[in-house]
Amino acid sequence: MACKLLLATGNPGKVREYRTLLSGISFELVTLQEAGINIVVEETGCTFEENARLKAVTLAKQSHLITLADDSGLEVDALGGEPGVMSARYAGENASDTDRVNFLLEKMTGIPWDKRTARFKCVIAIATPAGDVALCNGECHGFISFEPKGDNGFGYDPLFYFPELGKTIAELTTEGKDRISHRARASMKVPEILSRPSFACTE
Repeated sequence: MACKLLLATGNPGKVREYRTLLSGISFELVTLQEAGINIVVEETGCTFEENARLKAVTLAKQSHLITLADDSGLEVDALGGEPGVMSARYAGENASDTDRVNFLLEKMTGIPWDKRTARFKCVIAIATPAGDVALCNGECHGFISFEPKGDNGFGYDPLFYFPELGKTIAELTTEGKDRISHRARASMKVPEILSRPSFACTE
């Protein structure tokens, strides 16, 4: 039986992406729901690294499984790096993806195209029940478009435009997104971490 790797996220979009991005590893990916865990870890860190580490360490201890958690978000240069670690809560705690997209567009009213540069960042933390932790990160760079386009994605994907491709992330195929996204770039480093002796399966 394959070792289990707990995906410490309740976001169905992230779960779908990780099942694709990590399909080649020898671990069996399990969700919080599948593991019977309903703990909500408050993201009290000031950086993506702090939040990813906090979630991974807390849930690895609770589940007794090697655990992967990430914190990711959008940084817009014209907004001083906002929404950053507040990306999911930028438009309020219970906001929908549409709410977040509209809120960001309102914040950027009047900002010209050449000033709409932004980046998506993802930090992945992998923790063992014994407390070993490793981090990996990925970034992708682009612009915030003036209107949402595309429906293949979630969060701010319909606004994040790649000039070299002439498309937003949400206009890309799943395969196209998995080649260039911040989460894809961070995930490329996961197999090497899981091959380390300290992350060997103890089940």
